Amino acid sequence: MSKVKISAAIICMNEENNIARCIESLSWADEVVVLDSGSSDRTLEIAKSLGAKCFSEKWRGFCDQKNRLSELCENDWIFNLDADEACAPDLAEKIQELLAEERDDSCAYEFPRKTYHLGKWIAHGGWYPDYQRRLYNKKHSQWQGGALHEKVEAKKVKRADVQIYHWVFKDLTEQVSANNRYSSLGAEKFIKDGKSFSWFLFLTKPISKFLETYIFKLGFLDGVAGFVISVGAAYSIFLKFAKVYYLEKANKEKKIS
Repeated sequence: MSKVKISAAIICMNEENNIARCIESLSWADEVVVLDSGSSDRTLEIAKSLGAKCFSEKWRGFCDQKNRLSELCENDWIFNLDADEACAPDLAEKIQELLAEERDDSCAYEFPRKTYHLGKWIAHGGWYPDYQRRLYNKKHSQWQGGALHEKVEAKKVKRADVQIYHWVFKDLTEQVSANNRYSSLGAEKFIKDGKSFSWFLFLTKPISKFLETYIFKLGFLDGVAGFVISVGAAYSIFLKFAKVYYLEKANKEKKIS
């Protein structure tokens, strides 16, 4: 069977510290397509210098942005990476093997993702293998989901055994900022879904999240980093429900006034 042509696809904004590593790891692809959403740093300059096809369009949300990126790719088969990720050296060979073994255009493939944070590769706490759907045929699959969790929807999903690598946060300050940002999105979605604030959830969910991450998913085996990650996960849940409470309060006050 002839080699399947694959487009590598990346969405980004202000990723000058990561974009080169990401694109260089995709040198095997038939094309690398970058969709930027308004970078004010050197992201696009770096991407263009490495031969990527670059486009800049307004931010639509994760799903719509990634589906638009698929449209910009020349080939039907797409391998998607985030700008703060890179693929293993043997991934290209593995992809061709997967597609040669049982060619099924309706199938998407997911890959184990290993994350680097706080000076080490995190192996527990639910952070690994953290399978991500990244290889798909755009004629049969598309990105779906909400503001927080987007994924490729396909008729079939198979797993590959070659890793992608993820450098999630530059430091703790960036992690805390992300906790704040995602808790806001989570609170807005919670209310949009018609759910109401609950003291029971407010008190129990952060604790259960810590126990899940640190104890049941063995986060303690990652040492101090595992503890920090587990507390951060619990804190994000705490913030989400605190924001739900105050959003509901603000909405009630608006109605009264």
